[in-house]
Amino acid sequence: MNPFRISILLFLSLILSAKGIAQQFSDFSKASIFLPEKKNVQLQKAVQVLSEEIKTRSGISLPVISKATVKGKQSIVVCVEARMDKLPESFKTAIGKLKETGKEGYKIVSVENKTIVIAGHDERGALYGVGKLLRKMELNKGVTLVPGNLNISSTPVYPIRGHQLGYRPKTNAYDAWSVAQFDRYIRDLAIFGANTIELVPPRTDDDFSDILMKLPAIKMIAEQSRICKEYSLDVTMWYPNMGSDYSSPDSIMRELNEREEVFSVLPKLDALFVPAGDPGDLEPDVLFNWLGKVAKVLHKYHPSAKIWVSAQAFKPSKEWYEKYYKQVNQQYEWFGGIVYAPWTRKSLPELKKNVNPSVQFRLCPDITHSLSCQYPVPDWDLAFAMTLGRECINPRPTDEKYIHNLYAPLALGSISYSEGTNDDVNKFVWSDQDWDPSTPVLETLRDYARVFIGPDYTEGVAQGLLALERNFRGPLLSNEHVQGTLQQWQSMEKIASDKILSNPRFQSGLIRAYFDGYTQRRLIYETALEREARNILERASQEGSKLVIAEARSTLALAREKQVSPELKQRCYALADSLFRSFGAQLTVERHHAMQGRGNFIDNIDIPLNDALWILDQLNMIEKMSNESERLTAIDKILHRTDPGPGGFYDNFGNPAAMKRVKAQKTWAEDPGSLESPRESFGVGLSGVDWVHEIVAKGFEGQTTPLAWMNQINTLYDTPLKIEYDNLDPNGTYYIRIAYTGRFRSKMKLVANGIMIHDYIQMGIKPLFEFPLPKEVTKEGKILFTWICGDDDKGEGERGSQVAEIWLIKK
Repeated sequence: MNPFRISILLFLSLILSAKGIAQQFSDFSKASIFLPEKKNVQLQKAVQVLSEEIKTRSGISLPVISKATVKGKQSIVVCVEARMDKLPESFKTAIGKLKETGKEGYKIVSVENKTIVIAGHDERGALYGVGKLLRKMELNKGVTLVPGNLNISSTPVYPIRGHQLGYRPKTNAYDAWSVAQFDRYIRDLAIFGANTIELVPPRTDDDFSDILMKLPAIKMIAEQSRICKEYSLDVTMWYPNMGSDYSSPDSIMRELNEREEVFSVLPKLDALFVPAGDPGDLEPDVLFNWLGKVAKVLHKYHPSAKIWVSAQAFKPSKEWYEKYYKQVNQQYEWFGGIVYAPWTRKSLPELKKNVNPSVQFRLCPDITHSLSCQYPVPDWDLAFAMTLGRECINPRPTDEKYIHNLYAPLALGSISYSEGTNDDVNKFVWSDQDWDPSTPVLETLRDYARVFIGPDYTEGVAQGLLALERNFRGPLLSNEHVQGTLQQWQSMEKIASDKILSNPRFQSGLIRAYFDGYTQRRLIYETALEREARNILERASQEGSKLVIAEARSTLALAREKQVSPELKQRCYALADSLFRSFGAQLTVERHHAMQGRGNFIDNIDIPLNDALWILDQLNMIEKMSNESERLTAIDKILHRTDPGPGGFYDNFGNPAAMKRVKAQKTWAEDPGSLESPRESFGVGLSGVDWVHEIVAKGFEGQTTPLAWMNQINTLYDTPLKIEYDNLDPNGTYYIRIAYTGRFRSKMKLVANGIMIHDYIQMGIKPLFEFPLPKEVTKEGKILFTWICGDDDKGEGERGSQVAEIWLIKK
């Protein structure tokens, strides 16, 4: 088919498409907004949201009236269903035909394509009805289109639907926001059905202030609370126990005085969430005794507020949980319920089984992190873990919907844990699922794109966000979606106006598409360079060690000296600067004042993705050897580092091929939090460092390490790690070499076919261990290795087992 004919067909299809849209939508550009209860402050707020959002997106100011419109004139009515007595009978009849709603629900109906009636079950329901209408309208400059034949009746499934917006330096964006930006974002969340905002106090496990903060924290949290009150949203506060002593009268008084200062400035506070740990570890008896004192101060200013408590603890024992259950089952008058939060050792069903059935639960899902977290990205490629890190822009719509729907029936709803705008898409998906878990995730993404970016980008952005999630699936080297995803976003970028190009939500998707595309091209290029360098080193015995070392070093240096696709990197830099201006996003430490490891993935954009750092360090040491024979032997060791020898076995547990040996009690679908099943973890582990924020090729004593040590197979707490080998020689003699790397400083014991290979060893001291395997272990030609984590055979008090590499070497 010739190009001209293709162009004609495309043009005709656009005309037909536009005609279809015109038939489905009514133009309300000249309508008015009718508010029957002009003195109702909460309804006034709902109308304000509707009016301002239409004007912001279309430039059209719809007049707000308090008397019925002239017959035949278009209008949008915002009311409470129980108080429709003064409205026309046709409105009441149309609303009455729809399914009944419950608390916070709404009905939306189109009456003769002339009037849109939004009838809330209550005032808050009217606000959510306005939000739903805004999500479905098509608003462009000079155009206000409303879908025809609207007939919606909706009530939220879960009564708690919210997100944490913590004003503190540790976040990757919130600390840079103004009062107006918080108002804007809280409104956005309300449009998607959120009814709760969680604040954090001025003192947490963080600094009090930083260069970006517009107001002192104590003033900003008061503003956040005020904003929520104006939108009639609930306010909670996450308040960790950061004091050093909760037993002496003087320290208790200091802590209570601090809380009184905080509680007294908040116009609204409906609940307090106090974690048992992470941070502020307290024994349950001490914790609950302390909370009784906090409750008295809390109720002085907010009499109806309840205190919710999590079961978070880094090293919880059986005794700890027994005390916790006992305290929870007391059900003190001030007690609201249990928050199921990250780093809770027990599963949600197990917690519920051990407490009184009347105890309420809410979820605190970690939707903000991609690794070292509650719900890590499954099978994530090491190249992404190294570059994007723990807190990257991470739209995971299908994962979030699945995780939500798996656990939501066990709780009253959720208030997500968030550290900034990197999880923006996930927030709206989670809120929409809290409202109605049957909502297709693509519908949420289309609404998100339509209302926040523009109707012309509804399908492109929605599909583009799904494509970004697909980029995370499986090995990056062979992921065929990544370059296509980049092209999708670039196609939208080419036709976008300056307004769209400066839209932070569009920019967030665009920068990830560029970053992913650049990272994949680098990975392909640098993998090939490493292979070439290894090929050069293989010629050492023929050409001499010093010659091949120099050539191999020059080859590996090409990754830096002759970079692949530098234009993609430059676009990432430009978008990072723009996101800082528009969204407060801090994607670098130096330019944007990010905290290390807190969303600054642009700083990692050129981290080597091959073993160059380790190889170069080894070559530097080899060059200093005076003997050619020693140098040749050392080069051979580099080339054969992973070689298990004849009849041996080698596995790198960062490689998907090795996962077939890992025995999992449950699948990811059954256990996405991997409390009872293995997960992939990242980080070599620095000696003396208890947490890994960034995945770098340094570890024990600061030495550069092989890439293989940067990820591991890992189980949490006392869940055993099981790895099986078969096809061994039953008459052979083997020993095992193990690389124990990772972020945990656990003690691990290894058992093979029921026989102890080594007793508890402290991790983080050194990486490599070797042990002989007794004949009785290998006599059947099959071995099940089992790692048990803990201080003793009870497996209590530790955070998990971790294995990076295994060699089974036949003597």
